Order: sequence, then structure tokens, then C-alpha cells
Amino acid sequence: MTGYARYVLRRLGQFVLVVFIGINIAYVITHATPINPVEQTISASTAFGSTSPEAIGLMRQSLRELYGLEGSAWQQYLAFWKRVAALDFGPSLSAFPTPVSELIGRALPWTAGLLLVSTTLTWLLGNLLGGLAGYLRDSRSLRITGVLVMGFHPIPYYIVAFVLLIVFGYVWPVLPITGGAQMNMTRGFNLDFVLSVLKHSVLPVLSLVMVGLGGWFMGMRSLVSNIVNEDYVIYAELGGVARGRILRSYVMRNALVPQVTGLAMSLGGIFNGAIITEQVFGYPGIGSLLVDAVHAGDYSLVLGLTSVSIVAVSAAVLLLDMLYPFLDPRVKVG
Repeated sequence: MTGYARYVLRRLGQFVLVVFIGINIAYVITHATPINPVEQTISASTAFGSTSPEAIGLMRQSLRELYGLEGSAWQQYLAFWKRVAALDFGPSLSAFPTPVSELIGRALPWTAGLLLVSTTLTWLLGNLLGGLAGYLRDSRSLRITGVLVMGFHPIPYYIVAFVLLIVFGYVWPVLPITGGAQMNMTRGFNLDFVLSVLKHSVLPVLSLVMVGLGGWFMGMRSLVSNIVNEDYVIYAELGGVARGRILRSYVMRNALVPQVTGLAMSLGGIFNGAIITEQVFGYPGIGSLLVDAVHAGDYSLVLGLTSVSIVAVSAAVLLLDMLYPFLDPRVKVG
């Protein structure tokens, strides 16, 4: 077995362990809540009419089987993992009898697209501008850009989101301020729907990018400022190597390695901004779905969303870990 294969196996083992522990913690927390989904469903079903005790008893038995609450705590735990393996989290309490997996399947593409675009843009723009600012330290435009970018960094997500909503929704109403696409539009891979989705995503993406840009900018600028004083960079400059090649091959390439590590470490927190942003702009992603599930006491949906988020973030970190040895040859994979 090659050194890289052993490296991948170790990372896969860590991935499985993190997912297992994370989902177990989510299971314990959700099941420790005082909400009884069976009694809650029965109360909602019998609120507007009388029902015989026999019918309520049969309903209670059926719901316990449906929600996987039959048997001892250990049997319920094993039944839960069987459902997780089959991607079945049972029915939603707040949207009964719609399965949790169906609700997540509807919302996940919206959040995945939002986070993928915003995270990619933030990381690329922040590193590019920070690298240029660290290397071209005499550039006035880059210094002004740095002041603006760092000025937004300490502002909370929701403040920036509300400001954008007011400016582009009321003061200068040129962009939609709520929803993921125009209502009453045929959904699919057609030009009108795609353009509507892109237009509705501008403000949510912009709010995430504006706040997240400063961290990557400051980190990259600091790294580049240190690298430009290294002997090999000074030697290349004295040797007449073009500044563009020095910046690209000698400075940025070496400075990006720690930034990739920072990207992997920051992935765990990307859902925080998404939840707030989706609530502000009424975006139909898993952030809005999670908040609605918490308010409704729908612990089946909360558990499903939490589990999917844990797997998604862990998988993204795993992918970066597997790519890391190709970016930094100094990483030992043996």
C-alpha cells in the first residue's frame, strides 16, 4: 500500500469517527427535549373533534412505530441508525406525513448553492486582494480596498443583511429581497428560472461575501508580507525575474497553503451565517427550515438537518485533507 493510500485511509477513519460522534450528540440532545412527538401529534389531530379512546390508543401505537419510539432506549437507538443508513429520518412533525428526507431534499440544493458560491467567492477574492496588498505595499488603491474590506469584517451578518435589504429593496429597489426565485414560475433548467434564481441570490451571497472577505484578506496579506522578505524571493527579484511570476509562483503559491488549512477549519461555521442570511431574506434553504423546525418542536426534522450538516461539512473537510498533500509536498503521507 502506498503512503498516500494509508494517508487517505487514516482520513477516512477520522471522517467516520467525527460523523459518528456528531450524529450521536445530535441524537442525545434532540431526544433529551421534553417534547413528546406522539402526544403532540395526537393533540393536534384531536383538537377539533372528539375521538374514542380506542382510536387514540391505536393512533398512539401507530405513531410510536412510525417515529421509531418502540422498545427500550437501546432498541430505539439501533432503529435510529438503521434509518440513518437508509437516509430515512421518519416523518416530519410539523409537515406530517411528509418525510424528513423529502423536506431536506427540497431545501438542501438552495443552501448548497448559496454556500458554495459565497464561500468560493470569499476565499478567492480575499486571498487575491490580500496577496496583492501584501506584495504591492505602495499601491494606494489596494490600501483603500483593505480599509473597506476590514471595515465590514467585524459587523455581524444580520446587520449587513438588513442594510442590503433596506438599500436594494426600498431605497433603490432593483433586486428581490425575499424568496429563492420568482413565484408561479415553472421550476427546472430553463433560462427564465435560472436567471430568477441568480437574481434572488445576489443579496444573500453579497452579505456573506462582504462579511467574510476581511478575514481572508488580513490572513493572506500577513502571510505574503512575511514571504516577500524570504531569501528566495529577494534572490528572484535581484535576478530580474518578472514581478508577476514572483507573485504567482514564489509568493502566492506558498502563502496559499495555510489558507487552504484555514478554509478546512472554517467550514464548520459556514452554516451559522447561512441560517441568519436565509432568515433575513426568506431564502428557502436548510437554515430557514431548521429555524421553523425548532419553533415547531419538530425534533425529527432538527435531527435530520443536523445529521446532514455534519456529514456535509465533514465530507468537505475530508476532500480538502486529501488534496492537501498535492498542494504542500512537505506534508508526510507515509
